[in-house]
Amino acid sequence: MAFLKKLTILAAITSLASGLPTGIRPTATVTLAPIATTTAIATSTIAASSSGSGINIVNNLNQTVYLWSTSDTSGDMQTLTAGGGTYTEQWRTNSDGGGISIKMATTTTESSVLQFEYTESDDTLWWDLSSINLDKDSEFISAGFAVATNDSSCSSASCAAGDTDCSNSYQQPDDVDTRSCSSSAAFTMTLG
Repeated sequence: MAFLKKLTILAAITSLASGLPTGIRPTATVTLAPIATTTAIATSTIAASSSGSGINIVNNLNQTVYLWSTSDTSGDMQTLTAGGGTYTEQWRTNSDGGGISIKMATTTTESSVLQFEYTESDDTLWWDLSSINLDKDSEFISAGFAVATNDSSCSSASCAAGDTDCSNSYQQPDDVDTRSCSSSAAFTMTLG
């Protein structure tokens, strides 16, 4: 059984890693629409997209967050205003069969990013948080961040304020922090 679990985890990691974007890619037209700014919500509140599945990212920081949804091409930069700005994305697939990385930064460059990464395969959503490309003095680390779902069979993840080595977020490429959930689940990621 342990072998099967390790094999499943290895397959998930390989699938995610092979599909994640690398390097600088040309900008393509991707339709992403941020929803209107709202007031801050608690981490236990789950907001579903119009189809009932996807991710809602809420910026509870006191500064603007910039976001790029990246597949085999990089999407346009989105802006989440301080104190409750939100972004919603329905699960989508990458045309090259790989994954999607939603990169978040507190500057307009992608030099220090927190990432929510996912790959939808049949009825399963493989997902993780990645701090690999996040500076240790980032506002995301200072304030903390969390992901919760509306599906009680899915796991959540959180990184407490100040935790520079959070075990719920990739710190090194060989970490094993990938999770799976039904692709019908709605997720909320709270920043701060």
